[in-house]
Amino acid sequence: MDHHAYQHALASVLGGSELPFPEAEFMARRRALRRSMQAHGFDALLLTDPADLYYLTGYHTFEVSVHACLVVTAERLVLQVPSIETGPAVVTAVVDEIIGYRWECIDEVIEPLADILVPHPVIGVDAFSAGLRHGVFGELQLRLGRERFRNDGGELLDRLRIVKSTAELECLRESARITSSGLRSAMAIIKPGITDNDVAAEGARAMLAEGSEFMSLQPIVTSGRRVGTIHVNHKRQLIAADEPVFLEFGSAYQRYTAPMMRTAVAGRPSGEMERIAELCRRLGETLCEAMRPGNTFDDAARAAEMILAPHAEQVFFSGVFGYAVGAQFPPSWVEGTGFIARGQLREFEADMVFHLPLCLRLPGQWGVGLSDTVRVTPSGGVALTDNDWRLMSVQ
Repeated sequence: MDHHAYQHALASVLGGSELPFPEAEFMARRRALRRSMQAHGFDALLLTDPADLYYLTGYHTFEVSVHACLVVTAERLVLQVPSIETGPAVVTAVVDEIIGYRWECIDEVIEPLADILVPHPVIGVDAFSAGLRHGVFGELQLRLGRERFRNDGGELLDRLRIVKSTAELECLRESARITSSGLRSAMAIIKPGITDNDVAAEGARAMLAEGSEFMSLQPIVTSGRRVGTIHVNHKRQLIAADEPVFLEFGSAYQRYTAPMMRTAVAGRPSGEMERIAELCRRLGETLCEAMRPGNTFDDAARAAEMILAPHAEQVFFSGVFGYAVGAQFPPSWVEGTGFIARGQLREFEADMVFHLPLCLRLPGQWGVGLSDTVRVTPSGGVALTDNDWRLMSVQ
């Protein structure tokens, strides 16, 4: 059968059977987005970020490298996916229409998409979305007129996604539980002579056994001097006595990720390692104190910078004290809707959720990373994860 028959056959028995939330949750999200569209003068949105599609429809798949998009208007939601993804679209999503194109024929995307968009004079796109393909967007502009497209459409959804609903917070709590279980299991096997791969494998096993879906980032484990380099990962390296072992895990539950960092020492930590760990803890406390409605992201970052300033020449820090997390897909669990960093002037709101990636690195020597995923409340940041903010010594 072709993909049209496949879609019809699935819909008759499994349509919507893996919808991640009740339909009422999605209806509330759509109503809020459509109000914002009307207020900002958009007749349609063309969305291509897999997390945006998921947020509004429930659509999810592990194959996010292909073109897929959602057209949102005041009346309809139309999901366009390749033929191999019509099955996941039928099973996981609730939309008004699913249109497929042959996986091997990207040129079949343009005509049906242009036909849907023709009646809508002002079309918003997220110009910074990795899923917005230049070939598709360029052809739509040629057919419909470049002047009809506005590049700021993604901001509307970012402003909604960054504040989490009750249902989303429950997913993040469950991810936090699974993440913590994975970290405990991984740290329990740390000792001199095993590899960073051994530690990562045990953490992945434990998170999958506890119920994690495919993760947006696989477990991150480095040891010794390699901890001093940001964004390298396990690579068959033997762990030596008295070396720090850095772990950053994030399970996925209904695609929501609550990451956490821990650092263990395969022996006895040095006094300097303990001092850096204490600095991480002080940064975390300072940030949580500042993460309350009325303060800006910039306010929180500047408060943390004051704590870090006496050590700024000794350690490398990324400059981002927190980033929003929620529902995501590979290659990252970073939501991208907000960053706690200098110059970011948005104010905190209750039920925003951030990961605080507080890893301080001495380049070429070692590093210490400790973090929590934190919910904004009227009285400040409250952790969803359960880090004790101490180095673990494995004797």
